[in-house]
Amino acid sequence: MAGTIAGGKKAAAKNLAKDPNFYAKIGAKGGKNGRTGGFAANPDLARIAGAKGGRISRRRKASDVASKAA
Repeated sequence: MAGTIAGGKKAAAKNLAKDPNFYAKIGAKGGKNGRTGGFAANPDLARIAGAKGGRISRRRKASDVASKAA
């Protein structure tokens, strides 16, 4: 039953039976191990990155530009 939905539910129930805070503890460990910071730590960086992505996504493809210039 390993790898099935039913098996996953059974494993989750067993983990919660042993420790009701099992998944909260795992999540806390993962959050404490993070070293990158990310956009949540620096909203200005997120704004700049979003602006760059927006500009790039609105450009024409390089191949379109080259074919029309020739």
